[in-house]
Amino acid sequence: MFIKVLLFLGLASAASPLFAQARPTAFRTTDLQIGGGFTTAHSDYLPYRINGGAAYFDFDFLHNLGVEGVFHFVKDGRGSEVYEKTYEIGARYHRTYGRFMPYGKLMYGRGVFNFPAFPGYPHANLAYNLFAGGVGLDYRILPHLNARADFEYQRWLGFPQNGLTPSLLTFGAAYHF
Repeated sequence: MFIKVLLFLGLASAASPLFAQARPTAFRTTDLQIGGGFTTAHSDYLPYRINGGAAYFDFDFLHNLGVEGVFHFVKDGRGSEVYEKTYEIGARYHRTYGRFMPYGKLMYGRGVFNFPAFPGYPHANLAYNLFAGGVGLDYRILPHLNARADFEYQRWLGFPQNGLTPSLLTFGAAYHF
């Protein structure tokens, strides 16, 4: 009888650790957030910063890899008619460390530049292709609310002279679905 009790206790204690971890019952295959923010840009065209806004979405279809789409609009507030408007889409890679989610992105898009009118020259509004790269940090404030700090460097192709290479800094928030 004593051997049967020891055998029972030995099997019971061995079986408990074997099944201690439960398998997840559900998991997310995709992830989406949509947001907006304040953007400040240093353009090659003007000697000072210009400000505006941004709207973006992130759609992650794999654990750390996804797509980002961004719209920026920055305008000179000092009286000239200069503005830069960009539409971009590209790949985004991110990691998660608790509430912090740093990321990097590579984008392709189209930029519209509004040139100022000069005496004898008409007002011009021209579009150019562009490449952009950037890094940023999302911070989870609440389960469905993220704060964002984003830096982006753009290279406009075919812009007169040597091209246009603005750098943009965006601070914003997003709703996380």
